[in-house]
Amino acid sequence: MFFPYVMKEHKKILKLTEILLILVVWLVIILAPILFKESKEIDLIGSLSRQMETIIPLLLLFFVNRFILVPLFLFKGQSLKYIFSVLGIIIMLSGSLYVFHRNFSVQDRPNNAKVRMPNNQLPRPIVRPPDRLLENRRPQPIPQPMPPFANFLILSILVVGFDTGLRSTLRWFDVEQEKVKLEKENIDTQLVALRNQISPHFFMNTLNNIHSLVDIDTEEAKNSIIKLSKMMRYLLYETESEQTTLKREIEFIQSYVDLMRLRFNDKVNIMLNLPKEIPNKTLPPFLFISLIENAFKHGISYKDKSFIQIDLIVGANKLLFTVKNSKSDEKQNDGHSGIGVENTRRRLDLIYGNRYNMDIIENDTQFTVNLSIPI
Repeated sequence: MFFPYVMKEHKKILKLTEILLILVVWLVIILAPILFKESKEIDLIGSLSRQMETIIPLLLLFFVNRFILVPLFLFKGQSLKYIFSVLGIIIMLSGSLYVFHRNFSVQDRPNNAKVRMPNNQLPRPIVRPPDRLLENRRPQPIPQPMPPFANFLILSILVVGFDTGLRSTLRWFDVEQEKVKLEKENIDTQLVALRNQISPHFFMNTLNNIHSLVDIDTEEAKNSIIKLSKMMRYLLYETESEQTTLKREIEFIQSYVDLMRLRFNDKVNIMLNLPKEIPNKTLPPFLFISLIENAFKHGISYKDKSFIQIDLIVGANKLLFTVKNSKSDEKQNDGHSGIGVENTRRRLDLIYGNRYNMDIIENDTQFTVNLSIPI
């Protein structure tokens, strides 16, 4: 329940950030020409009216880019179509703005307007300098303001670049969140599947062994039933949890190995080394059972002597798990690192990323898995 809530809140924050950024950018675009105008006398209404001639086409371009071009082309991998579509719309709007200003825009003062001055304020006659002084004098160029359509062209590129970059960044965040969500669901699915991962033959053989013990060693039969019951309870309930205590995981391993010992004779040497003092640490449940099952499946011989050794060492911030087994000639073709090891590696990738280490060492007589995880 907590994980979906966090993702939902994160999406709200991203959406609010997107809206605020868009509002700030548009306020800057609208108010910048007024705020940075050189003239001391500012006609606010007139300036805003002239700004609207540029702002309205920019808004049109912004909405077309955001809600049509980006989803239709860019997010579907059609980058060239997107680029040509954006350029086409910008050129079309720039041309329309150029025609509008050329034919309909009203200048502040017509070129042919005459200025009347009172007689007492007539300027003095200007004495023209001699022609020889003017021969080498070049007229100073009069600075021309940037045409409105050129200004619009620059603003269009900036607006489209900002909007596309913002949408692409937020979409990347959404995709990453979706990946995390799917990985989380995958982990949960694998944990649920672990209920059935321990072979049904294990339970059937264990019950048969317990049945045989009833007449031979009643007390041992009772203890075996209790261990089997604890294992079943752990399998049923711990798969619903993301974390379990190290103590419960070790008890599960101990019960599993004790019950497996009932199946084999003295030719199989099973060594289990677990910590006597177990710290109060947590970890994902069932991390080791696949590796232990793999060792029993491939390392046991009913004809020759064989062994399985399981070691678990707990450090301050790290847990070291090692399982070794002899290689049986009877099962050489089973694919030694098979499904159990690969399933464990996939789970570790999803849970720990690059914060764990698993090494597999194999030779002609022995197979070893060394696993190190943070706790």
